[in-house]
Amino acid sequence: MDSIIDVEHNKTRHAPLLQDPTCTSYKPSLFNDLCKFRISLRWCALDHSSWPTKAVSYLIFLLLTVLVPLFCALFAHVPPTTASSIAFDNLAQLPESALAVIAFFTLSCFFHRYSLRQLLFLDGLHDDSQFVRCGYARELDRAFRYIAYILLPSFAVELAHKILFFSMVTVSVPYVTLHVPWNSIMFVAALASWVYRTGVFLLVCVLFRVTCELQILRIEGFRKMLEGSGSGSEPDPSVIFEEHMRIKKQLLATSHRYRIFIIGCFVIITVSQFGALLLVLASKSEKNFINSGDLVVWSAVQLSGFLMCLMGATRITHRAQGVVALATRWHLNMTCASRSDGAHQVKLQHPTVAAAKTDAGNCAIDDDLESAGIPVPCPTQDLTSPFERRQALVMYLQHNNGGITLFGFALDRGLLHTIFAFEFSLVLWILSKVVVLS
Repeated sequence: MDSIIDVEHNKTRHAPLLQDPTCTSYKPSLFNDLCKFRISLRWCALDHSSWPTKAVSYLIFLLLTVLVPLFCALFAHVPPTTASSIAFDNLAQLPESALAVIAFFTLSCFFHRYSLRQLLFLDGLHDDSQFVRCGYARELDRAFRYIAYILLPSFAVELAHKILFFSMVTVSVPYVTLHVPWNSIMFVAALASWVYRTGVFLLVCVLFRVTCELQILRIEGFRKMLEGSGSGSEPDPSVIFEEHMRIKKQLLATSHRYRIFIIGCFVIITVSQFGALLLVLASKSEKNFINSGDLVVWSAVQLSGFLMCLMGATRITHRAQGVVALATRWHLNMTCASRSDGAHQVKLQHPTVAAAKTDAGNCAIDDDLESAGIPVPCPTQDLTSPFERRQALVMYLQHNNGGITLFGFALDRGLLHTIFAFEFSLVLWILSKVVVLS
């Protein structure tokens, strides 16, 4: 019987992303959200559940990410009078395709290793409280709104830019004498390529953001667990420790899954943005919507998606680091409550036990020293007392308070300040070079 259960568990664990047999055992809201994710993946040609669909996915990826932008850059000819009209348009093609490549292969690694439920950490959601489950269902429903808020306005601007752009250029293919409407074909292909590359990039950003929101909800439940214990019975520190270990394990898994994507996006966006800034400021040609619109639209899209990732990571890291202060306050409240009860019992005793007060006072001083991190032996105190269990839990949280990490570096507000200082220094350096060159 145990072997049969293990086989069924392995089948569920290694189920493909779009074919998870356990998805019908959850609530209708979560099931509908998973169906939306699966439908969106199919429409984006990201269905890797079988070899034919996987081959189609890779073919569409190569066509829309590599071939169409390359074809447009090589065979879109500009009249001599407007030779500078696409001077800055091609600057956006390379970083746009590079981010799409990183996002696509990130999703491919996910599809190969995890099912959609495992990727969104839905397998252990039944162990969470109603607050966490309802909040996560709302976040899954908002995930598509995040994509729509970024994609739809930028698509409208990009559509207007492509109409003006292809009304000025002439697309001609060498050695092809047939009368083919190349301008119309390339207009549709270029627009489809932009939607595909933008959608794949934003999809990974939204998946990361939703995963962070789940951990934020779990930390909120963890906080409610500690705050609720101040007015009621004392919870078992081992239960709190197990809950924190579960959150920490999922934070480490999230950091490991998305660290290459975040670092790659940071490098590509930094190089592309400052390279474009240097070239645009150093150029003497006229800047207008036709020759710079694509660059502006894609810069807004990539910065919006990347900031979505950074905001989600810093929020969860800030909440995870705040758990230490919360646990310390909980430890203080429980210690004060237990000592007030002990003092009340001593007052009711016979005066002949005054010597015991001295021992209790010494142990109280020792407890204060222990709470400050100084180990002081107290022979009259049991090593498994509630105080020492709480103290051990607080010390554990002090040394395990990280959230989302990138190869050991916590992605918190301090790291964001460092990134801002680095980016601002690059801007000043580029401005100084432009002034010298001009």
